Amino acid sequence: MTYLSTTSSNGWYYGIAATSIPRVSMTTLNPVATRQYIRTPEQIIDEVKQSGLRGLGGAGFSAGQKWEACYVEEADQKYVICNADEGDPGAFQDRSVLEGDPHSVLEGMIIAAWAVGASQGYVYVRAEYPLAVRRLKIAITQARERGFLGKGILGSGFDFDIEIFQGAGAFVCGESTALVLSIEGKRGLPKLSPRPRTTQYGLWGKPTVLNNVKTLANIPLIINHGSSWFASRGTEHSKGTAIFSLTGNVVNSGLVEVPMGTRLRDIIFDIGGGIPNGRAFKAVQTGGPSGGCLPAELLNLPVDFDSLTEAGSMMGSGGMVVMDQDTCMVDVARYFLDFTRRESCGQCIPCRVGTKQMFDILDHICRGQGRPEDIDLLEELGKSIAETSLCALGQSAPNPVLTTIRYFRDEYEAHIKEGYCPAGVCFFYQ
Repeated sequence: MTYLSTTSSNGWYYGIAATSIPRVSMTTLNPVATRQYIRTPEQIIDEVKQSGLRGLGGAGFSAGQKWEACYVEEADQKYVICNADEGDPGAFQDRSVLEGDPHSVLEGMIIAAWAVGASQGYVYVRAEYPLAVRRLKIAITQARERGFLGKGILGSGFDFDIEIFQGAGAFVCGESTALVLSIEGKRGLPKLSPRPRTTQYGLWGKPTVLNNVKTLANIPLIINHGSSWFASRGTEHSKGTAIFSLTGNVVNSGLVEVPMGTRLRDIIFDIGGGIPNGRAFKAVQTGGPSGGCLPAELLNLPVDFDSLTEAGSMMGSGGMVVMDQDTCMVDVARYFLDFTRRESCGQCIPCRVGTKQMFDILDHICRGQGRPEDIDLLEELGKSIAETSLCALGQSAPNPVLTTIRYFRDEYEAHIKEGYCPAGVCFFYQ
């Protein structure tokens, strides 16, 4: 067995295991070599709440508050689900954690289960991640062999086991209610609002905690080092670190982990090495296909949940795509909207019809067939879709369009009024 790993300043593990991953501590139930033997579910939940950990799958909701909401529910059965349905183009943080250190995720799930009173867990992972699935299976087998999963874990009287559920690649199944229905063997459609939270009525109608891979992987670190240790990094309202898949027109691409509040400039230029071949930076999109495109004048923007949202983007799943001077922002908006419209479940009209209408308008603009009123129409449609769509897919889908109009309106006007693409990308009609 070989295990190659490094540990960042905040304790996050990166590694590649040839046959297995040995780091299993079960810190909550085993007092050996731990900072503090935290015995009760209430103590664990309080520790997670005090850490300020927010969901790192996109929503940014307090992990501790979610656990507490599930804990207070009375039920004969509760569940813990790990959302590993990483479907954003260019995002690979969850895959890296699952392939390099799956035990960190399993341990986080076990701690969550102990805290809320769950006896069964599921890892909902994309079938397109065969190596991650294979290593998860190895890790689950190892955990069972060592008594960390199954009946009477470590003689505590606590029962909890984990199964793997492989998703078929539907982007919308990353939404909590659609994911739950998918595990139940039904079509993955977000539930209509108003609806009870999954912590009240989740998998098979039972209270369910659903967290992202990165969120769960942070739990053992918080329990080992304490909430104040975790909260010492980041900003007032965004604690800990941010993890991004840095891709696009950047010298150093790959996974980046930085304290919340780190400037975009520091990530792209100090860590990413800047733009290759001496080209100028033009924009960066954060948060996946539904994230906003931010211009050079916002390079000093701190990367945290609230700052990105205020700028028209989001933390999202953690994708970060850098674009250089030769990028057409109208074409970029068209590309990302094409992805989200194809991934729409089609259940609600604003998302199903509205994103198609927006895509058609953008396509006409890129073909030199745009009309002067198209820019205002795109803004009107985008805001309406964001306000009336059923789930987060439709609510965030217009972000690339709205932010490119907000920050790069001159490019839209050049396409429509002057009949050319400033970046030379939409050349086929010139």
